[in-house]
Amino acid sequence: MKHNLKITAIIICMFLLTQLIGLFVYTIYTDKLQLPYGMEPPEEIKEKPQGKEIIVAFAIAVALFFLLIRLKADTFIRLWFLLVTVIAISLSINAVLFKISVDNYSQFLALLIALPLAYFKIFKRDLIVHNITELLIYPGIAAVFIPLLNIKWTVIILLLISLYDMWAVWHSQFMQKMAKYQINNLKFFTGFFVPYASKKEKEKIRFLKQKYAKNPKELEKQFKKSKIKVNLAILGGGDVIFPIIASGVFYKTYLSILPSIIIMIFSTLALLFLFVIARKGKFYPAMPFITFGIYLGMIINWLMF
Repeated sequence: MKHNLKITAIIICMFLLTQLIGLFVYTIYTDKLQLPYGMEPPEEIKEKPQGKEIIVAFAIAVALFFLLIRLKADTFIRLWFLLVTVIAISLSINAVLFKISVDNYSQFLALLIALPLAYFKIFKRDLIVHNITELLIYPGIAAVFIPLLNIKWTVIILLLISLYDMWAVWHSQFMQKMAKYQINNLKFFTGFFVPYASKKEKEKIRFLKQKYAKNPKELEKQFKKSKIKVNLAILGGGDVIFPIIASGVFYKTYLSILPSIIIMIFSTLALLFLFVIARKGKFYPAMPFITFGIYLGMIINWLMF
């Protein structure tokens, strides 16, 4: 197992919770509510799946992000991610406000709540805010893409994303470089992020905090000197959002939450399987495992329905 049982359980629980929030958000927008902020696609576009266009858009986004990294355009990247984060969180919160009957000004209130959360996520290093916002970002983004896809294109996109993930992790190591760049240069990460230390390292941290409790600057200096090793448990945003999109497309197709729950269960089990077989110090592409779980869920749905 790559991480200890506690950390593995935290990541799996956050993944599953995000899937459940996604289930809530896309059922609201599919059944009762239009997407706000001009995100609702016209009916003629919704009637024709936009799979090719989404693949092209994804390729352009990856290429643009890579170019911006090469140009070291950190400020532009932060502003780009700030905008996406605000809209995504607002979409999720707007669905909640609608559900609790806050109809008047719900879009405005959602933005008011999302703005400070997005600001702290992008510009301040707060672990709790980071992971809480991650729970809301991917359901909001998925709600935009679900109306544009059908099951056929979902299957194709999952396959292509899995192949890209394997290439980016095992061949080019682009994913590792991108994650390091985000953490070290941009000071944020697009995905779940849980740092943890061994018992020995925790004792060092506790000792330093006690010794330099009244001198924060010296504490920070001593932390750097002591070279305390902190492990990171991370799960990329793409590994979280694509299962939400898949379960959302099945909900839209069958107008039942059962197909979505089946896909949710199998994608979670597939991710758990990866964490169990993974080894410390090695990097693994999560999407091939998650996609396999989603495909199993799809097969069971087809047999049932």
